[in-house]
Amino acid sequence: MKKYILIKENTFEKVRKKINENKDKKIIFTSDNDELNRKVLEKLAIDVLLINQSGRRDFQKQRNSGFNQVLAKIAKKGEVAVGINLDEIIVPREKSKLDILARVQQNTKLCNKNKLRMVFCGKNDRSMHDLKALGLVLGMPTWMTKDLQTFFN
Repeated sequence: MKKYILIKENTFEKVRKKINENKDKKIIFTSDNDELNRKVLEKLAIDVLLINQSGRRDFQKQRNSGFNQVLAKIAKKGEVAVGINLDEIIVPREKSKLDILARVQQNTKLCNKNKLRMVFCGKNDRSMHDLKALGLVLGMPTWMTKDLQTFFN
């Protein structure tokens, strides 16, 4: 039996209901709606905020990674880890792979600055040695890779 649950919903009420049903498990929340991500991060008790990078469009002069300093401060206050979707990095379309890696690097810098934990999530299991090496390449400091957590289906 899995010790965690992945919640991907589009409305706040459905998310709250699923979280209340699964209080005994670690909760990983993901959504493509940035406003919903912030609302859930502020008001509900989750363990991991998984930010999907595919399907995003960058702004003219900055990357749209779905994570900013405001969300970082809220996540720090609630002790929420930031999730990296490993499937987006491993099996993306060729052109979008560079954009996804750049956005993940931007999120890694914000997490390091605010002393937030990061975790890897995905469908295919990888060795911890490979994930730590990938984390270091993406800009994670050694304190972050030392206690790196993974969640795989």
